[in-house]
Amino acid sequence: MRQTNKVFHLAIPCKELDETVDFYEKLGCKLARRYDDRVTFDFFGDQVVCHLSPTNIDDKPKMYPRHFGVTFLEKKEYNQALADATAKELSFFKEPMVRFEGKQEEHMTFFLIDPANNLLEFKYYHDSSMVY
Repeated sequence: MRQTNKVFHLAIPCKELDETVDFYEKLGCKLARRYDDRVTFDFFGDQVVCHLSPTNIDDKPKMYPRHFGVTFLEKKEYNQALADATAKELSFFKEPMVRFEGKQEEHMTFFLIDPANNLLEFKYYHDSSMVY
């Protein structure tokens, strides 16, 4: 998947561990560890830790400035993630769309919302030089 010896780590709140595990496993993430207060996932090659923190849930999440996700380098992987999210009836925060149409930074994107209202963006740039 990635050609580096580093793994990005992100810690986010969750309100309930079982529903969190269900969501992220449906997304295709592998449960790495589970404790009484947190779960750790292999999130597309990176580490996401969901800490039990029901009093720290954003009741009205917005896409900006806080979200995280995956930028696919292969269009077929983006399409597969979208197909999987749809088939598994994961909750969309923003339906699939094209941003910056006709510009070099044009990309396909969709946003999911997890059970703790964390927003996840999945995208694919037609011009791979725009990934970073």
